[in-house]
Amino acid sequence: MPFILSILGLILVIEGLPYFVFPSKVKEWALTIQEIPDRGLRVMGFISMIGGLLLVYMGRRVLQ
Repeated sequence: MPFILSILGLILVIEGLPYFVFPSKVKEWALTIQEIPDRGLRVMGFISMIGGLLLVYMGRRVLQ
């Protein structure tokens, strides 16, 4: 459980960095993302999930 909490905390830190460092750019990006079709967002989300799963898998293999 401590490992999972550490990972969740690190995710929140990484997610919060752009909002802290570049708040105006995040606002611009939020406006432009509305122009991307839903299918494109789904594809990007799926690719991100697969990439994340691969990283977790590789990390688990290295740690064992």
